[in-house]
Amino acid sequence: MSLINKTAAQLGELIAKGEVSAVEVAEAHLDRMAEVEPKIQAFLHVDREITLDQARAVDARLRAGEQLGPLAGVPIAHKDIFTTNDMPTTAASKILEGWRPPFDATVTRRLREAGLVILGKTNLDEFAMGSSTENSAYQVTRNPWDLSRIPGGSSGGSSAAVAAYEAPLSTGTDTGGSIRQPAAVTGIVGMKPTYGGSSRFGLIAFASSLDTPGPFARNVLDAALLQEAFSGHDPLDSTSIDAPVPSVVEAARNADIAGMRIGVVKEFGGEGYQPGVLARYNEAVQLLESLGAKVVEISCPSFATALPAYYLIAPSECSSNLARFDAMRYGLRVGDDGTRSAEEVMALTRAAGFGPEVKRRIMLGTYALSSGYYDAYYGQAQKVRTVISREFEAAFHQVDVLVSPTTPTTAFPIGERADDPMAMYLADLCTIPSNLAGNAAISVPCGLADEDGLPVGLQIMAPVLGDDRCYRVGAAVEKALESRWGGPLLKEAPAL
Repeated sequence: MSLINKTAAQLGELIAKGEVSAVEVAEAHLDRMAEVEPKIQAFLHVDREITLDQARAVDARLRAGEQLGPLAGVPIAHKDIFTTNDMPTTAASKILEGWRPPFDATVTRRLREAGLVILGKTNLDEFAMGSSTENSAYQVTRNPWDLSRIPGGSSGGSSAAVAAYEAPLSTGTDTGGSIRQPAAVTGIVGMKPTYGGSSRFGLIAFASSLDTPGPFARNVLDAALLQEAFSGHDPLDSTSIDAPVPSVVEAARNADIAGMRIGVVKEFGGEGYQPGVLARYNEAVQLLESLGAKVVEISCPSFATALPAYYLIAPSECSSNLARFDAMRYGLRVGDDGTRSAEEVMALTRAAGFGPEVKRRIMLGTYALSSGYYDAYYGQAQKVRTVISREFEAAFHQVDVLVSPTTPTTAFPIGERADDPMAMYLADLCTIPSNLAGNAAISVPCGLADEDGLPVGLQIMAPVLGDDRCYRVGAAVEKALESRWGGPLLKEAPAL
């Protein structure tokens, strides 16, 4: 088996034993990237020499006897919204084109300290606003399962890189489903940790009360190893939870769900859902029951109002966060010829630097926060958010986890929803409630839809700081399905 076909855990073991070097592993993935990247376009920035220098440094640390984590020497791709002090960070926006941060995000720094090797920065919807990665200012990333289809969003570059075997691991951010939805449509594992369980320091903010860094991997154990490596309290993040990290790796290795109570969310299914998605989801629920879990139907009526509430709260926060891009301190500056005022330069810069979707959300958020409309829109949306959180709490008194399809459909064709924002927003219908409540949720592959042969994801939701339950149930589903399929959904690198 070639190095790119091995799991992250396997690569970490081989490197730790000295059977292969971090440099050899990095070169194998860089060669794969050179082969398929022209078709996938998952990366916005790659620097082969910087990557190999990192790998050489890890090999030297291991030779010196330094105790590193289980993923030491394993390559990783970072969503280009995490700051990196040796590579540009653009958030896929022209307004930050070429910007080189003077510091690492906490997630970036912790993974460097653990010995992971950065392959490059991946594409995304501009400022993480979108569900298809078509809103990037630079390029459109394609789904390795079907190059005419989207890889999900906003973390589509990260999901495509892992699904195309360009990287064994990647990071993403989940604001309304931006890890779970791309994981589902590319047939990999994507986890949204409990809000505050992973640090937002050094993450370019979209919606500060929702943004959550998380892992992508091709299997549940690799995702757990990655989450464990970057999680934990961070005093640099005021929203960071000062509590022990849930034992996610142990849970991923456990995979025993006998006696667990699984809640099927009544509101997620039926009209608007692709038949093939529902078929695979229902089979997954039956599988959970066959593994010894008790399955019960749970009604969460307010989940139906999560989408409109989210699209008032998130744009409101983005309109505030993106005010910092004022052409005065860093990034793009347009029209500064000595004849224009600061306000004119700011307006020209934002007009040229922000894309259509970002402008749409800024305007929506500014309107929702404006005098006379705040209570009617933003205030009401926050009340809905509270109701959703209480429904989750009530549900988790009855069951250990909730399950649903991750997305209503499989990956849709590139361009199909580009001119229909509402259709695009519906891609996050099932994922948004967990962002509003802040609880943990994961997407794991559960098969291929009959209509198009494309991947379907099963979403597993757990209480706040119940991340280990997501991994335990996810690992059980993965183990049972791999036994049925004769291996993982993505058995080896696809020929592209």
